Amino acid sequence: MTQSPIKITDTTFRDGHQSLLATRLRMEDMEPMAAAMDQIGFHSMEVWGGATFDTATRFLGEDPWDRLRKFKELMPNTPLSMLLRGQSLVGYRTYADDVVQEFVERSSENGIDVFRVFDALNDEWNLSKAAESVKKTGKHLQMTLCYSVTESGKMGGPIYSLDYYLSKAELFESMGADSICIKDMAGLLAPYDAYNLVKGLKSKISVPLQLHSHYTSGMASMSVLKAIEAGIDVVDTSLAPLALRTSQPAVEPLVVTLSGTPYDPKLDLEQLLQLGDQLESILPKYRHHLESPKAAVIDAKVLSHQIPGGMASNLLSQLREADAIDKLDEVLEEIPRTRKDLGYPPLVTPMSQMIGSQSVSNVLFGKYEMISGQVKEYVYGMYGRPPSVIDPEIAKTVLKDYKKGSPVIHERPANLLDPEMEKAKSEIADITDNIDDVLIYALYPTTGLKFLRIKHGLDQMPEEMKPGFDSEPVAIIPQPRDQYPPKSQLTKTFNVFVENEYFKVEVDPADVPPGQIVPMVNQSEGINQEKIAPDFKEPSSKDSVTNNGESLVSPMPGILLRYLVEEGDEVKVGEPVAILEAMKMENTLPSPATGTVQKLQVTEGATVVKGDVLIVLS
Repeated sequence: MTQSPIKITDTTFRDGHQSLLATRLRMEDMEPMAAAMDQIGFHSMEVWGGATFDTATRFLGEDPWDRLRKFKELMPNTPLSMLLRGQSLVGYRTYADDVVQEFVERSSENGIDVFRVFDALNDEWNLSKAAESVKKTGKHLQMTLCYSVTESGKMGGPIYSLDYYLSKAELFESMGADSICIKDMAGLLAPYDAYNLVKGLKSKISVPLQLHSHYTSGMASMSVLKAIEAGIDVVDTSLAPLALRTSQPAVEPLVVTLSGTPYDPKLDLEQLLQLGDQLESILPKYRHHLESPKAAVIDAKVLSHQIPGGMASNLLSQLREADAIDKLDEVLEEIPRTRKDLGYPPLVTPMSQMIGSQSVSNVLFGKYEMISGQVKEYVYGMYGRPPSVIDPEIAKTVLKDYKKGSPVIHERPANLLDPEMEKAKSEIADITDNIDDVLIYALYPTTGLKFLRIKHGLDQMPEEMKPGFDSEPVAIIPQPRDQYPPKSQLTKTFNVFVENEYFKVEVDPADVPPGQIVPMVNQSEGINQEKIAPDFKEPSSKDSVTNNGESLVSPMPGILLRYLVEEGDEVKVGEPVAILEAMKMENTLPSPATGTVQKLQVTEGATVVKGDVLIVLS
């Protein structure tokens, strides 16, 4: 067999920072590198999709469509690729067909050349509309095999066997795939399994084959090499500063390894190294997203818990916010049990979020005591067909009191959904009629609307969304004592209210005046402290409420999506009263007591922290 030079897709601007930095890299920091990246000669560059769309609107105050158009302008010579979650697009639920069709058309129009389309369950029901829509645009349709194993850590067994992947690939090719991607989202693909899988697929399909693997377990570079030997056509890599750990293999050592061989991609190593240096100069301000409580660069336990790279960084962040980072090992042990309960789904978005958040809830609140709406929808059948049977007792528990009752879905879930685009247009008609804005709202009715109100000048951008707020925290280095100004010049006066009483307080400074600003690190955990707020911090709702009755408090950080009751309503203990989005999943919160709703304490759509009072009962 004559081997052609291997082609390389770069993931730095999408999966690299999604896996390592919780998708926080801002456009202002990618823009200076883009033109040089365009000159490298990559087969394609993955720059969009996945979590980037949600993160841009939810945390960064950036328009994801503007980001895509800017990439296209700056990198006209390199095909731009996106990751599309089939019927879930870039969101976390099954959307109606008209939303899927419109989103694909607009993505194509704004600059996407290659659509990597996957479904978390490898269910063709959830791929058909997206595939059809991509083909209509004339752009490249890459359909995806989400690689998973059952429990052994190796390919095989009753579910994820070689035959399973071969039959799926043949089906996807028959659906019009222009290429097939093996998506090894958790770094589970062992080197010799990679060789056998690629060999098997190349014997069954005629379209090009690509490998996307994560370094989490430490096997990815070896697996890439074995895949190359077996005849893979394209592999995914990242620039070294955003490679390894839970990201992709680094491009630089692969270029050196293949140099002078029939596989040589003939990329300029010196140019790659210069771009790596440029990226290194940008990343220090994002370091607090990168830090992990573990010293190891790899996570061999991924062969058990199977959490993919992007979810791993988010899971750490979410546990810290919930003040439960000490529960990490318990959560990782719970994940494979929850996955087994729910039919062994591959752990990729949105299934990874469902299994991960449910495992967190199982550890923090008890087994299936708190169940997200998405998990209920999945068990009911609205996300497609699980690879294996869901535990009947777990299904009964999950669907207890669920409005739709027992599972009855035996057809493509999207067939049961009414069109959504016209409704979305009408609901934000007083803000905008721009079709890209409408899609933002259709995908994220709460966080998307919040962003659109900011974009169109109806609300101020919160400080935490602004560039610089989420950068490396700072501490103070004291100056020499003889340079201190007199204390009389530093004394500050504050007006303080405590339980409705007014106090005037004068505060003398400590003996450490303002000095040089440097990064501040928590030495005990090796992770950065949260950014210290300015002189005044708005009190949390849990601090501002006093009552003699019961209160519903937020069990974890999140967004209060909506109340299910109004002030003055009578409620019974356990009755659903609010919906909290936590870890991107919607959780129904029950009333802690029987009584009357005295006050709805938080505005719908507001961000809350653990312990914030949401409802006051009397």
